[in-house]
Order: sequence, then structure tokens, then C-alpha cells
Amino acid sequence: MVTGRTSAQLPIPRGRHAPPLEVRLEVQQHRLFDAAAEVFSRAGYAEASAEAISRQAGMSKATFYEHFSNKEECLLALFEHATATLLEALLQASRGADRDYHERHRAGLRAILETLEANPTMAQAILVEAVGAGPRVADLRDTALAGFAEAMYEATREAARRGGGPAYASPDEAFAIVGATFELVSRQLRTGHPAQMLDLLPLIERLILGLLSQPHSS
Repeated sequence: MVTGRTSAQLPIPRGRHAPPLEVRLEVQQHRLFDAAAEVFSRAGYAEASAEAISRQAGMSKATFYEHFSNKEECLLALFEHATATLLEALLQASRGADRDYHERHRAGLRAILETLEANPTMAQAILVEAVGAGPRVADLRDTALAGFAEAMYEATREAARRGGGPAYASPDEAFAIVGATFELVSRQLRTGHPAQMLDLLPLIERLILGLLSQPHSS
């Protein structure tokens, strides 16, 4: 998930200056990800097609099918790529033993919201159009949300062991925050409320800090 004109969008050199095959395939895949996000967000998953994605990417259908067997496989790969990027943004931003738990959570949450706001078509594709795209996509969505929750749960437990504030009592508590966050983001994408993605930060932060401040039940 990137913004601006990147190497994935530039023409690939040919002939003796051509990069290795694995590099060319990676560049092609990222161009297809960008195109798929655009097509899924504009036309909806049901109306999207391999031909439309290929055309948006400036590639042939044959190239599309070298990477994905159909549009569902494309969406699954796009979802995995996007969630891995978001998780890395969360972990990178929230690291730092010298910061208190308020600052760590704020930094991680801000990183996720900024990444989503900077990539609106990608966000629309994975958080809105992926809903109802079939059981495989639904399973992947559940797995991705659980992965975020587990990472948050473990991060707060590790910080608490170092004296860095409270921790979630269970992965389910972390999942409640993850589910609320992405539902609020999905609503913002669908309705435009609030006006900016980052406007959600104070609300979600209060949810996080409110839950963490509660005593753990025995």
C-alpha cells in the first residue's frame, strides 16, 4: 500500500537492462494490486473482472492469469498484502520502551488510520468490497482481524512485563477494539462520516484506554 508514483508503476526496462524475473513478477503483481483496488472500489467486487483489472494495470489478461487464477484469488492476495502492510505499520509505530502506553497506542492507531487514508481505493477494496465476496474472503478477513488482535494482546503484555502500563486481559478484548476500529473505518469509507479518517482517532483511543483501565475479572 503506497501512495504516489512508485517503481511498481514505472515501465520495466527490457533487454539486457531488464531486472531479474522475480523482480519483474513482483513489480507486475504490485501494479495488479493497485489496479484491482481501483476496479474493486469503483465497480464493486461483483462487477469487477480480470479483464477490467488487466486493462486498468495496462497489462494483458494473460499476465493477470500468470499471477491469479480468478478475481477471487486476486482479492485474497490483495487482502493479505494490505493487512500485512497495516500490521507492520502498527508494530513499527507502537514500538518504543521509552514511551508510555497512551503514546504507544496513539502512535499505532495513527499509523493505521494514516495508511488507510493515504490509500483510499485499497481501504475500500478490503474493508467494504471484501464484505460479501464469498466464504474464503470472509475467512481471511476473520483471520486478519484475529492476527491484529493477537499482535496487540502480545504487545501490551510484553509492555506490562517491562512496567509499561496495563495489558488486555485476553485476545478477545483486543479483538473487540480491532473489530470496532475497522467497522468505524468501513462506515467512514461508505458514508464519509466523519470527514477525515483521522477524525476517528480520539473516539477509538477512548475505547482503547477505557477498556485497558478496567480491572480484570477473575
